[in-house]
Amino acid sequence: MSQTSSSVPTPVKVVVGLALFVGGAFLHSSWHPEFYKTLEGQGVPLDFGITLSAIGVLLFTFPIIDMFFVKPLQAALHERNSALETTFSEVEELRNEMTTMKSNYEKQLAATEADAREKINSQIKEAQALRQSVMSEATEKADALVKQAQEEINMEKNRVLADLRSHVTDLALAAAEKVVAENMDTDRNRKLIADFVQQAEVAK
Repeated sequence: MSQTSSSVPTPVKVVVGLALFVGGAFLHSSWHPEFYKTLEGQGVPLDFGITLSAIGVLLFTFPIIDMFFVKPLQAALHERNSALETTFSEVEELRNEMTTMKSNYEKQLAATEADAREKINSQIKEAQALRQSVMSEATEKADALVKQAQEEINMEKNRVLADLRSHVTDLALAAAEKVVAENMDTDRNRKLIADFVQQAEVAK
């Protein structure tokens, strides 16, 4: 439908159409010129009344069709297109949002993996340091126990040697007293015997 015809008000179109329809019907029933028969004899049946009636029917039918069928159909199509555009826009926004969420998830996953890896490495280092500390402490305690044991052994050995020396000295003095029949238990004699015993131990 052209811009000129669409600018004509619908009531005007209906009135003009009805007028043409009525006029055409009147012409068809009351006006029969002679050239109708001539044209009909030549194979060209022409009736201006029917033609005007047909034009009138078209003029008042098209606005009705446009009003009750074409415009609602156009409105429905426009609404459908708007709904489709809205749906496509929502789908595009949803896809962009999902893409963003996926990217954020991947970033968070990478950050979580890096953090977990760092914590695991830190715990491994702490465990190694603790093991090293425990081993070092155990070694120190073992060394201290060995040193203490050696000192105790040396002290016991020295005590036993001192007792043994004193006993040997007593025996030697007692034997000498029996031989010479006099008291040999003097500090000088004890020192001589002790030095002798010590030299004998070194000689071994």
